[in-house]
Amino acid sequence: MYRPGPRNLITDVPGLTVGNATDETVRSGATVVLCPGGWRAGVDVRGGGPGVRESEALAPENGYAKAHGLVLSGGSVFGLGAADAVTAALSAAGEGFAVRPGAPTAPIVAGAVLYDLANGGDKAWGVDPPYRRLGHEAFAAVSSDFELGSVGAGRGARAGLVKGGLGSASLDLGEGLMVGALVAVNPVGSVYMPDGETFWAWPFEIDGEFGGRAPKGAAGAVDPMPDESRLAGQGRLTPGANTTLAVVAVNADLSSGECKRVAIMAQDGLSRAIRPAHTPFDGDVVFAVASGAIALTSVQERQHQIARIGSAAGDCLARAIARAVYLAAG
Repeated sequence: MYRPGPRNLITDVPGLTVGNATDETVRSGATVVLCPGGWRAGVDVRGGGPGVRESEALAPENGYAKAHGLVLSGGSVFGLGAADAVTAALSAAGEGFAVRPGAPTAPIVAGAVLYDLANGGDKAWGVDPPYRRLGHEAFAAVSSDFELGSVGAGRGARAGLVKGGLGSASLDLGEGLMVGALVAVNPVGSVYMPDGETFWAWPFEIDGEFGGRAPKGAAGAVDPMPDESRLAGQGRLTPGANTTLAVVAVNADLSSGECKRVAIMAQDGLSRAIRPAHTPFDGDVVFAVASGAIALTSVQERQHQIARIGSAAGDCLARAIARAVYLAAG
């Protein structure tokens, strides 16, 4: 039976580190993922209102499909500034592409943002939004261990009508192969079944990691847009007002195109854990990164392993989404 890694965090994928920074006055934050030396990367965007940075740099047909860092942030368009701080810090540390001798290195720091500007925090920042500072703080805090729940990019998030948050999970596939997911959960859709207590992701739960609740009897999903009137009343049914941002990681030697395939498969984790997902009101984004430490073998075996990795990434992401909301609720 497959088990989570020792931390049940994305940092069970060796080499990866994560840092959070949270501003309680603003009720927002940023989360940084570092990929030392640059990891192969891909991205899949499914939501109708995304806010992204360097996504085209990770396209398989382009020449820089490696990521040195990834940044998830609150703050909507203002939150993109968090990645500027991480880019500068990585370059100062010598990370990135050395385009010309003597010039600063140029790290690829991709990122995505979620909308949390209407959550009641102090957003009167004028011409000095806090997100560059939060990017520096999150960069300084990177570690193999990090907090989940109402922290970092998940601090100001909402999941439908309940509190959203930051979640993570991992799965050990054996023979040294590890898959993990990290997610900031802020969707218009619900993470709960019609009983309001059981997570849609319940079949994928391991060891009671988000409460161990299973549905009692039949629980049909007959309403395609639950709580629509209440969501409208809270201003959630607005394009760009919601999103789920995720990173999935593996220590296999995937190409950028194969990372893209894993990101595509991992999007199924959103559909397993959130209903509905990928709406015009969301900006759902999944990044996938691969360290290259574990070599995959023959072409046939390689395709089989990529299918396993992508399926595991989707399961990890579904679990991470439920963990985010469960831990944000206290």
